Amino acid sequence: MGRDLREKYFRLEKSLGYTYKDLGFLENALTHRSAGLIHNERVEFLGDSILGFVIADKLFEQFPEVQEGDLTRMRSSLVKEPTLADIAKEFKLSDYLIMGPGELKSGGYRRDSVLADAVESIIASIYLDSGRDIEVIRKLILTWFDSRLKDIHPGNDQKDSKTQLQEYLQAKHQPLPVYSVVEISGDDHDQSFTVKLTFENNPNEAYVGYGRSRRKAEQNAASKALQAICSKAKK
Repeated sequence: MGRDLREKYFRLEKSLGYTYKDLGFLENALTHRSAGLIHNERVEFLGDSILGFVIADKLFEQFPEVQEGDLTRMRSSLVKEPTLADIAKEFKLSDYLIMGPGELKSGGYRRDSVLADAVESIIASIYLDSGRDIEVIRKLILTWFDSRLKDIHPGNDQKDSKTQLQEYLQAKHQPLPVYSVVEISGDDHDQSFTVKLTFENNPNEAYVGYGRSRRKAEQNAASKALQAICSKAKK
């Protein structure tokens, strides 16, 4: 069984730059909640915190003269869902995700939220597999984010999706969007949120966002709205 797993995940380990002592940690990190009772949402919580700390620490070091506001925006830009999903695609994580039949059929393995969660879960799995050695996962994260850290800079383009959407609408003298929670699923300590974004002057236009917190779900919905606005502007 151990040899079979080693062969199964050989390419992924090579892409990650890490060889697991116990591949069970990796399997758990790749297991979506739709696959059963044992899944990656608990380790994703840990991975999210580790990633936020490592990126914040690096930005603090990289930009000694930059103030808190810009540092926060740069960190948000680096750890946001689309960025993590892009990294997941670089690792070809969708080829390895373990999901229930329904999620597979609906194309859940391509969804940005699922891919981003898997990256955070893998971060936690490596941290745990290494015996909670923060330096091991720190080096890997900084390697994965190297080109993005080189390109990042202070400025308004690092503002999060909700802020960008709000400022765009204010500049157009349009009412601000309305965010409403459509669904909250899971236990109190392990919830997933579905949020709908609508516009007061166009109630038929709606964007649905998903996330492990209301804030993340709202950001996801705002990101979709911004993408739609940009697409319309290009036509």
